[in-house]
Amino acid sequence: MLNEERRRQILELLQTEGRVLVGDLSKHFHTSLITIRKDLEFLHRQGTLERTHGGALPVRIGALNDRSLQEKERMFRQEKLRIAAAAVKMIRPGQVIILDSGTTTFAIARACTHFKSLTIITNATNIAAEMAGTSVEVILTGGTLRKNSFSLVGPLAEEALRGLSADLLFLAVDGFDVRYGLTTPNLLEARVNRAMAETARRTVVVCDSSKFGRRSLSLIMPISAVHEAITDRKIAKSQLKALREADVEVTLV
Repeated sequence: MLNEERRRQILELLQTEGRVLVGDLSKHFHTSLITIRKDLEFLHRQGTLERTHGGALPVRIGALNDRSLQEKERMFRQEKLRIAAAAVKMIRPGQVIILDSGTTTFAIARACTHFKSLTIITNATNIAAEMAGTSVEVILTGGTLRKNSFSLVGPLAEEALRGLSADLLFLAVDGFDVRYGLTTPNLLEARVNRAMAETARRTVVVCDSSKFGRRSLSLIMPISAVHEAITDRKIAKSQLKALREADVEVTLV
């Protein structure tokens, strides 16, 4: 395989997976770790990826980066499915749960279709549509539609949430900085997420490990408001230690 072809495929994998590791790439391309490191260094100098210890991440656009739902769906698919499976195990028949907008929470909704007695409160129009025709009762907040995320935001959404009560909130985030808190690129989305946390008795953050150590534009809430987090096993040991020191229960999948 030519160098150019391998590097192009590395970028394609990065776009699909949201992260690449040197060891995995070495096995995938049947080449040495040194060769892969040289490839990543070359691509880093070209500005097409961000080199990290042991691998690479997509180039950061900044705190305002707000990917579309379609873009997010292509990233960390297997991790999201495992996170969703773990989240569903926490749910009991008869409970009321809140799902915010996001691809991970959409995966949770899909895994809930078998429930005969469950109520889902959500501001995500795609989640509401997914649950149509099932036995799950859906309460959809009002609000203004954000076309980028299919979510409803604004005063109507916040007011609807304040008049309700729920057992669990499964919250997907764009950034999880243990020192700073949970963040999202959109100011209105952050306000709705805060109202969700106030409505639920317990808040469970559901996100893949790439979200840790990152900050986005709008602060949703500090880590002290989080009861539990579900993430994949690639989370950095330092981040995992910090979560546990902050008394956040962590489920690794």
